[in-house]
Amino acid sequence: MRMLKIEKRLNLPLWLNLSIPLAAVTLALLTGGIFLGFLGVSPLKAYSEMLISSLGDSYGISETLVKAIPLALASIGVMLSFKMLIWNIGAEGQIFIGALATAAIVRYLPVSNPALMFILMFLSSAIAGGCWASVAGFLKARWQVNEIITTLMMNYIAIHLVDFFVYGPWRDPASLGFPMTPPFPDAARLMQFGNSRVHLGIFIAIIFAFLFYWLIGWTKWGYEIRVIGENPRAANFAGIDYVKNVVIVMFISGAIAGIAGMCEIAGLQGRLQHGFSASFGYTAIIVAWLARLHPLVILFVSLLMGALLVGGDSLQIVMHLPLSSILVIQGLILFFVLGGEFFRRYRIQFISRKDG
Repeated sequence: MRMLKIEKRLNLPLWLNLSIPLAAVTLALLTGGIFLGFLGVSPLKAYSEMLISSLGDSYGISETLVKAIPLALASIGVMLSFKMLIWNIGAEGQIFIGALATAAIVRYLPVSNPALMFILMFLSSAIAGGCWASVAGFLKARWQVNEIITTLMMNYIAIHLVDFFVYGPWRDPASLGFPMTPPFPDAARLMQFGNSRVHLGIFIAIIFAFLFYWLIGWTKWGYEIRVIGENPRAANFAGIDYVKNVVIVMFISGAIAGIAGMCEIAGLQGRLQHGFSASFGYTAIIVAWLARLHPLVILFVSLLMGALLVGGDSLQIVMHLPLSSILVIQGLILFFVLGGEFFRRYRIQFISRKDG
């Protein structure tokens, strides 16, 4: 009699570590192709259109980079909390709060010096996003309140708080009723490169990726984060302050997401408006897991996901597909990636068992 046995892996070969996420994405795209077929669209034609529109010319590449900037920043933020097994699902709300703080600085503390203005916007967005996230971190660390629920619910609060201002007291009188603030002055805009919309935020994302690669892998604090994530009880016996580290990590996680919000409105939109984020905070969760929570790999995966978003926009225009079809493909990627986690951690064996 053959029986199924599941046992935890003691080590994971490099080839398997690389092949599992690749297989997950491949299966997601194949399943997405079946879904597109049900919509009456050729999967090959749809995927070809997505590839050409996102990476086929200089404009497509620049738009892919534009989408990758907030994705990379938010992914680095959630990656840091995930390393501790603290599930920050609130990057979307933290992006909105960071953008709200940026718009407040532009409105109430404008300065004509671009460097000083950048520092003010950077600090305000980081502090606002960090404080917003650290509330959930403190509740988790002090009273074990489920951080998935708190961060998720706080997303809605943040989004509607932004709507209150852009529909109400901050709405531009010249916007013909559209929910948006007046345009930011030139001093409050991040530098853009050439004729593209790629802005200074790309260097901020790259710097953060290398910074946290070093912090997590080569510092005492990074070691404490890894220990807490791998074995909280061992961390407690080692004298590592759990409450302090959770609050600090959640603050930094939210701060980076808040900076992503600043980059999006100061570098790209030029104002705060309703729905400025294309669910970057939620997509960042997919990016972080696809990158195996590695800061440098996040940069590469963000580019791939940015290409998917740009290609999805093209499908809406060329093939008249709804936005929800692209969201389905994103969801399939997350589903298969999380499913692949099982095969990363465990292996399945069939063993023979003699009856009697």
